[in-house]
Order: sequence, then C-alpha cells, then structure tokens
Amino acid sequence: MAESYFLLAATFMPLLLAPIAYIIGKRSGSTAVTWFSFGTLAVSTGLLFMPAMLLHGGMSSYEESYVWGQFGNFGLRLDGLALPFALIIYILCTVLALYSKPYMIHKIMEQMPGASASQGGHEHHGSTGQVTLTAEQQKYVNHQMGLYFGLYLAFSMGMLGSILATNLIEFYVFFELMLVPSFFLIAFYGYGAKRRIALMFFFWTHVGAVVLLLSLLAMGFFAGGFDYTTVKENVGKIPAEWLPLIVFGLIAGLGVKLAAFLLHIWLPYAHAEAPTPVSALLSPAMIGIGAYGLLRLWMELLTGSYEQYSIYINMWGLATMMYGGAMALMQDDIKKVLAYSSISQMGYILFGLGSESILGISGATMFYVTHGLGKAVLFMMAGSIILQTGTRSMSKLGGLGGKMPYTAVIAMIGALTIMGIPPTSGFMAEWTMFGGVLQTASHDGGDAFRVLLFAFGIMSTILTSAYILWMIKRIFFGKMPEEMAHVKEASPYITATMAVFAALSLAIGVYPDAFFDPISGYVQGIFADSPGVLPAPESSGIIEPVAHASEAGADGVAVEEGVETGGGH
Repeated sequence: MAESYFLLAATFMPLLLAPIAYIIGKRSGSTAVTWFSFGTLAVSTGLLFMPAMLLHGGMSSYEESYVWGQFGNFGLRLDGLALPFALIIYILCTVLALYSKPYMIHKIMEQMPGASASQGGHEHHGSTGQVTLTAEQQKYVNHQMGLYFGLYLAFSMGMLGSILATNLIEFYVFFELMLVPSFFLIAFYGYGAKRRIALMFFFWTHVGAVVLLLSLLAMGFFAGGFDYTTVKENVGKIPAEWLPLIVFGLIAGLGVKLAAFLLHIWLPYAHAEAPTPVSALLSPAMIGIGAYGLLRLWMELLTGSYEQYSIYINMWGLATMMYGGAMALMQDDIKKVLAYSSISQMGYILFGLGSESILGISGATMFYVTHGLGKAVLFMMAGSIILQTGTRSMSKLGGLGGKMPYTAVIAMIGALTIMGIPPTSGFMAEWTMFGGVLQTASHDGGDAFRVLLFAFGIMSTILTSAYILWMIKRIFFGKMPEEMAHVKEASPYITATMAVFAALSLAIGVYPDAFFDPISGYVQGIFADSPGVLPAPESSGIIEPVAHASEAGADGVAVEEGVETGGGH
C-alpha cells in the first residue's frame, strides 16, 4: 500500500514556506503574501481533513511514524482527542491570515519611523489602500508584512505539532517552537511596553515548559522510552514516590500555558498588548493546548493517578473561573476584558477535567472548540473597533451598532457562544461539562463538597454573562459620542472572516456530533479501566461509542486496517 504523508505535510508545510512568505512580502507586497500564507494554511488544513474523514468513517486513529534515533519514534497521530484541537487550530490560523492583512498594515503604519502620533488613530484608511505611501514607506510596510507572515506560519506549525506528537520529547520540542515566533510577534508588533511584555510572556511560559520537561524526562527514563505507547505500557515501573512529583510538574507546567489561577500573571498583558490577530490565536488556540497536554500526558499516560488529584483540579478550575470573570467585569479596555475572560474560560475547562466523569471531561474537551470560535470572534471584533475608532476604551465608545451593524450582529453570536446559549456551540460544551460535574456530585448519595463546587460553578456563569453583555452594551448600544460620527464598517477582510467563525459556531451548535462523537468515544477509551471515573449516563446519548473506542485501546497505538501510515520504520 502506498505511503501517505498527510500529517507530515500539514505540519511542516507552513514552516518550510515561512521564508518564502517573507521574500514574497518583501518583494511583492502585502496582498501577495497574505494570499500566499492563506493558501499555504488552507492546503495544510485540507490535508488534515483527509485523515479526519477516515476517523469519521469508523477508524480509531491515523498515524505516521518515523525512526528518531535514541528518542524513539517521531510520530504524528490524529485520533479522537487530537482531532478537535488540530482542526480548530488550523481553521483559526487559516481564516485569521486574511483578517491580518488590513489590521497589520494599519498597525505597521502606526509604528513606521516618522509616523505621527495620530496616524494610527483615525487615519485607518491606509489599511484599505486609501493613503498614498512613499516608496520608502511602502518598502517598510512590505518588509514588515513579510516578516509577520513568516513568523505567523512558524507559530501555526508549532501549535499543530504539539497536538499531533506521539513522543514526549517531540511534544516538548513543538511546545517550545510555538513560543519563539509568538514572542517575536508580540515584541515586534505589540502595543505599549511590547518588548517588556514579550519578555514576561517568554519567561513565564518558558519556565513552565522547563518544569514540564523535567516531568517528561522522568516519565521517559522510568518507563524505558519516550514514545507515548512505551510510557503507557510501562507506567507501573514509575516509582510510587516519584509519581506525585511527576504529576505536579505536568500540572504546573501545563497550568502556566493554561494561565490557570496563580499562574496567570503573564496572560492579561500578553493578550491585551499583542496585535489583535495574534491575540485571536494566543487565546482561542494556544493556551488551550495546556488542556490537551493534561488529557494526553497525565490523564491518558499516567493511568490510575487521575482520581487521586481530580478534586484539586476541580477546585482550581472554579477559582480560575471566578477570578477571571470578576477581573473581566472591572476592565475598561476591550482586549483586557477578553484577556481575563480567557482565564475564566480556561477555568471552565479545568473544572470539567476535574469532574471524574466521562461526561464532564468530554464537555471540557468540547469547550476548547467552542471557546476557540467564540473568543476568536470577540477578539476580531475588538480589532475591528480599534481600526475604525482608534480606541480600545469602552468608556469612549457607545452606540456603534447603528454604524457597524454587521460587526454588532456577528459579535453578538460570539458573545452567545462564550455564554453557552443555544443554538451556538457553547451550549453543548457547557451543558455536558456541568452535567458531568453534577453527576459526580450526586453519585452514591451525593458528595456535599462537590455539590458546593457545582453550585459555585453555576454561579460563575452569571459573571460570564455579566461581563460579556456589559461589554456588548457599552460598545454597540447607548448614546454614540460625537467624535464617532465618522465610523463605518471595517474592511470585508475583517467582517467576512468574523462571519466565518460565527457561522461555524452556529453550525456546530446545531450539529455538535462532528466533534463530540470522536471526543466522547476517545475519553471513554482512556478511562475504560478506571472504575472511579463515572461513565456517561445512557440518557446522554454517548454510551454507544465506548465499545468502538476500547476496541483499539485508548492509546490508539495500532492504526486501523485500511489506514495508510508514513514510512520510516
């Protein structure tokens, strides 16, 4: 059977073409490099859909594996757990490449040497070509756009590689590779004290990654290899006295990436001051990879250690939810509202991951998909407001719904997604996640403490609705300031790309099974031999996949018959 390299090409094509994107931008201008980058990511996303279709056709996993010397095998695997993360990451990257064009031209012109302080304020027409640039200015813009898209493509590759990795060292390499280009994107194109903020972002996330690496090395040394399958098969060889330290390192290192409470310090600065297209990747896509790491590296590989610590994850998630929501409610800067909202939303994921329930863990995983779509729409809305008004302060805005009706409607769909209101995708994720938490709390006569956690978790949704609706009201309703009379809709590059994510949220809200079935089936496979983790109730409709999931094992080691794998063994 012919070898196939769908995942290898999908992962490395953006990295290999990143230097070409830089050259195209420098020589041919912003339009050429935008469409080149979009095309690169669109093709890569299409390559992901090939094996994804096989998974929906009944296969348990698709893997390409290559010998990697002393580290074991360099593998790329798409299975029920990797599928939602991988697709959402590349769909976000692809669509945001188009959104980047008008926004980044505007941002680059703001920081152009010799640009007046007001140039970025209301002279935003440069993003649509209505300002005539000198040859020297055009050269500067072209160079910066080429550099931006080169870094952007490398960043995309790092995120996908982390999801598809099948080896502990491979995961760490990709985990760090997504940090480097994101650091430069903030340092070169951010707002405010961008270099200091980029260094803070780098310091926090790199230290977290090093703590994670120590746990990964310990897992590999004790298990006798770094491949996920080797670790899972030899987890019993890890000394009992080492296991708590390894779990702590995994949770702490990945908790920094998640920006969970007490490890969140970097996020409000990095997400608020990054250029908006980058914020729309950092928040919806990158930080959620921490949740994927918890599922893959801890809950799946270190079988048996989950139930012992789940209640603490549940409590940590609740603290993160409430802290992020309360802080978001107190902000005036649109992007800071959304940054603290991201902390709160990661709390929801942790809350579900600590539920000790198949339903709760599946809902938490699905939450990554819905948060990615809803938060991307809202960050893009913030960028549109910045472009068209020159301000991020909600106290200076109001009544823009009449001037920007398309933006207002699309933003409201994003808001409903974050609040978990049907028919958006947020409802399915939130409903199943809270259902799982309640299932555990009421099991065997009820656990009073878990019931209390569930009650406070439900109350935190009020905070979410409060800061989201308060933000929408202050931007789009009320009296419009006189100086906003000139405001109009942003470029079609912006409104059309926002609409894509809003439409996806509605589509997944109506038909969530495309993502939810692979997720729930795989989660049931992970915990098939864990009696302490509650199975999904029959009324949930996700009982049926368990036989299919356990058929190949939760680890999905063997690729199902008929699925092609890459060579190199």
